Amino acid sequence: MRTVSGLVTLAAMVIASVTSMHAQEARRRWELQRQIRLDKFEQVLPVAMRNAGIDMWIVAVKENHTDPLWDDLGRGYVSGVGYYVFTDRGGSRIERAALGPSGYLLEESGAYDHFGAASTLRTYVAARDPQRIGINTSQELGPADGLSFAMRTQLATALGDPYAGRMVSAERLVSEFRSRRVASEIVAFGEAARLSVQLAEQALSNDVITPGQTTLEEAAWWLQDQLLARGLGSSFDMPSVYVTGPEGIVATSSDRIVQRGDVIMIDWGIQLMNFSTDVKRVAYVLQSGETQPPASIQSAFDKAIAVRDVLKPVVKPGRTAADTMNAMDAALAEAGYGVIAFNQPNADDRTDVVYGFHPVGNTGHGLGPSMTTWQPLQQTFTLYTQHMFSFEFFAYTPIAEWGGRKLRIPIEDDAILMEHGVQFLHPANYRLLVIK
Repeated sequence: MRTVSGLVTLAAMVIASVTSMHAQEARRRWELQRQIRLDKFEQVLPVAMRNAGIDMWIVAVKENHTDPLWDDLGRGYVSGVGYYVFTDRGGSRIERAALGPSGYLLEESGAYDHFGAASTLRTYVAARDPQRIGINTSQELGPADGLSFAMRTQLATALGDPYAGRMVSAERLVSEFRSRRVASEIVAFGEAARLSVQLAEQALSNDVITPGQTTLEEAAWWLQDQLLARGLGSSFDMPSVYVTGPEGIVATSSDRIVQRGDVIMIDWGIQLMNFSTDVKRVAYVLQSGETQPPASIQSAFDKAIAVRDVLKPVVKPGRTAADTMNAMDAALAEAGYGVIAFNQPNADDRTDVVYGFHPVGNTGHGLGPSMTTWQPLQQTFTLYTQHMFSFEFFAYTPIAEWGGRKLRIPIEDDAILMEHGVQFLHPANYRLLVIK
């Protein structure tokens, strides 16, 4: 029998072990993010600034009111106001300064050439005399719109004339800086993607779901607990765990109990090291006496998976997202699929398809070229190599047992565009999961 002092000693050892493990994991994540930042500042930032025609980029932050790119730029402690300032002075390298932000994580990152006080901003800018100063304002791109009205006014006052009059939107710069990927980002995102798929597939199993007992929200809360235990975040708040029937979506992450015969889906993503994934998985809940899904349900899933091979060859670097969407529509029609608006299937026996190839990366719906209807500005962007995006589409196939009404099968995996075409950042979905 253990003594009280022995138990206290054991508890202290466990706490010390866990603390050490977490410290090592924290440093590992920081070091990978540090490498990402160094590579992007060196290789991506010059391209993004020059393509946007901006020779100075100022990201303004305030204590307890940081910019969406705060993690990208290295974080740092800010008392009052602070500025991250990037200057194109020619050559292959962008000059980087942190005026105001400070602290261990920022200063040890090696990403900045100069640290100074926020009060030196005007002197610093005047010495470089930029003609176009990019600031984070945008009508459409949330991550490029971090500058509040008050902060913009404050920045203009701090700069004074003539520099306040040279401020322009940096939305294109921000989009390119975030969405042009370096190798270390692909490594980090792949780690996040692997975890998101692994947890989604476990959630759609008998490890988590007992038909007739488990509710949709219980499965969603199980996923949230997994994130909490691993020090991860959620890309889209509460995971969407939902059931689809003849009339469409029956319920989402509610107290609806999972029943035998359900077709159940998960749509979610995780946040890890400033990256956010977006994936879906689909399962069928066996009826009593069934050993496999009905042929009609399996066929609908198989027809959905077949759509991937129609769309993959069409997505190539070098043309705009809008032109790519036109080519995707033509390829689907030629292959015999109906091309529809979201959740508006045709009343026929064809499989209908709608897609939403939105960017992924630092947010679940990210920056960069977008083959979607809800990101019109990003449709005008040109696709380039190492662009990460969600290979997302919905296939609607008639089910005889439902009187010909169509079952919507969602397919979504995280992909990357390389020189020779689309590749996946994790094992792409290929099987209908089964809950017994």
